[in-house]
Amino acid sequence: MSQPFGTVSADAILEGAATDAYFERTRATLEHAGKNPPVVAEVTADQFPTGSFDVFTGVEDVATLFEGRDVDVDALPDGQLFDGGPVLRVEGSYLEFAELETSLLGFLSQPSGFATAALEARLAAPDSLVLSFGARHVHPSITASVERAALLAGLDGFSHVAAGEVLGREPGGTMPHALMFCFGEGNQAAAWTAFDEAVPEDVPRIALVDTFWDEKSESLLAAETLGEDLDGVRIDTTGSRRGDFRHIVREVRWELDTRGREDVDIFCSGGLEPETIRNLRDVADGFGVGSHITGADSVDFSLDIVEISEGSSDPSNSRTQSGDDGEPISKRGKLSGEKQVYRTPDGGHRIALADAEPPDGGEPLLEPLIRDGEIVQEFDLEEASERCLADAETVGFGDRAGPASDATDG
Repeated sequence: MSQPFGTVSADAILEGAATDAYFERTRATLEHAGKNPPVVAEVTADQFPTGSFDVFTGVEDVATLFEGRDVDVDALPDGQLFDGGPVLRVEGSYLEFAELETSLLGFLSQPSGFATAALEARLAAPDSLVLSFGARHVHPSITASVERAALLAGLDGFSHVAAGEVLGREPGGTMPHALMFCFGEGNQAAAWTAFDEAVPEDVPRIALVDTFWDEKSESLLAAETLGEDLDGVRIDTTGSRRGDFRHIVREVRWELDTRGREDVDIFCSGGLEPETIRNLRDVADGFGVGSHITGADSVDFSLDIVEISEGSSDPSNSRTQSGDDGEPISKRGKLSGEKQVYRTPDGGHRIALADAEPPDGGEPLLEPLIRDGEIVQEFDLEEASERCLADAETVGFGDRAGPASDATDG
């Protein structure tokens, strides 16, 4: 039975039906040939460090995907930053997880891209209020994934109501231009007054001030209309009419301050990029970021077998029959052999064979996620966010000259 809105069902994902067709044909071929070798497979984006870090997330969904499968899985912790090498490792008989590869990569690739972009926005204004406003740019079925990635990267909140129900968080937001249009030009004061009278007291009184007149005029009118109840103004000026956006914000700030309204915050939104945020963070108090997060490139993860054993020729062959006799193997351009990745004291990201001596002072990052089909990790969004922000500082995320990360040890 088809799903509404053209979505794929959770059952299809868990059963392995949400897969590429060639995995089904691979299963048919291997079963026909009586082959099901024990393997070690690793998920990577870059084989070697590049000096450019990304945020790893989506691991909780991966744990759900593999639960009950006869495999062992190790992964980076949720929110960890990485620069090359494996982020996740699967050990088991190949046919135990072959069809899950497509969903596995999807669970990791897009959320990690969202989180990385959100971290860029967060660090562009570390002392400001930064909210996620991008839910309208993605399919509604994945909005909770977007907003979770934003929270993991340290953003202060988001706007999507249903995502809030999934995540157990209260969404934020005040008024759109449509509200102002419904009252009409010249009636801005009536719109703001009606909003003030209608919404709960705990909703900030943030007036949208760029609809009909210039931002300064509407900001001063909002301050006059709502008086001490006005918490802030939002400037969402269309890019084609901004000119010098920083000057607009400074002018509004000056005119409000001149009238004794230093208490009124200025919130900016509308296609903001990290560079724009950095340019405004000393004159604005908060930012809404949308398309920079939702338009982020997915992290280009792939899953590759890096070790294979002769094992049993029985397609029902168990993971536990593989023993320690695996042979390194890889396609051209990929690195064979089971690996570990390390965070070094200087913030570097190092890759080494799993049985090699770790780098001096290196902290191993891959840790157990699934053992014998059981989830052995707990997931906490607050902890993941703290990890993300702390690791970003350690590795110098966003710095033009961060710590060296160009070593692979064998």
